[in-house]
Amino acid sequence: MPVRIAFAAFAPAPSNTSGALPFIASIAPSPGIETRALDLETGVWPFAGQTFDAIVVVHYLHRPLFPHLLAALAPDGALLYETFAAGNEAFGRPSNPEFLLRPGELLEAVRGRLDVLAYEQRVTDEPKRAVIQHIAARRR
Repeated sequence: MPVRIAFAAFAPAPSNTSGALPFIASIAPSPGIETRALDLETGVWPFAGQTFDAIVVVHYLHRPLFPHLLAALAPDGALLYETFAAGNEAFGRPSNPEFLLRPGELLEAVRGRLDVLAYEQRVTDEPKRAVIQHIAARRR
């Protein structure tokens, strides 16, 4: 049975020459990998009724997606989520609170729905100084 993985990352319109879009394009020719570039912030959730064995989200935050992401995890599916958190405004962008996780927000988003395997909020120096929050969790 094939493994289904969803990957979401911020890619500013109209293109992102150094981030997610080139990475996605680079894996597109790989056997068994289907790639799609989608706007997840407008319109209807494009994966209604579908489940994934893993969902990976990197440097992306659109809070209305939390329920959709959690519902799309297959039994025993893994969620890996990392993005910027409150306090990052001291180091640069993003600095808008709308794009920064509140303390413990990822823990609260999965509470009662997923088993938390690892969680951390910290200041990192790689690839640049930033406040990040990340979680690894699994569907029960």
